[in-house]
Amino acid sequence: MNITDIRIRKIYDDARLKALVSVTIDGDLAVHDIKVIEGPERLFVAMPSRKDENGTFRDIAHPITPEARRVLEDAILDRYQTHLAQLEAENAASPHISA
Repeated sequence: MNITDIRIRKIYDDARLKALVSVTIDGDLAVHDIKVIEGPERLFVAMPSRKDENGTFRDIAHPITPEARRVLEDAILDRYQTHLAQLEAENAASPHISA
C-alpha cells in the first residue's frame, strides 16, 4: 500500500473530534471522512462508518491487516501534527490586531 496523498479537510475544536481527513492510496483510490479522534491516552484514527439497521456502526472502508492499519494511522497522525504546526507558524507570522 502506497499512500500518495493525505489531506486534512477540516480541523475541529471539539473535545474529541480533531479532524476529518481524506487519503489517496496508490494514486487510484480515495477514502474520505477518516476521523482523527482524541482518546483518553492518545490520538487515534477512525475509519469512515455508517450505522446499520441494528444501530451498530460498521466501517465502510478499512485496512485489512494490522500492519496496514498501523502504516495508515501513523501517516495520518504525522500529517495531522504537521498541519497543526504549519497553522501555528502561520498564526505566529501574521500580525495580530489588538483592541
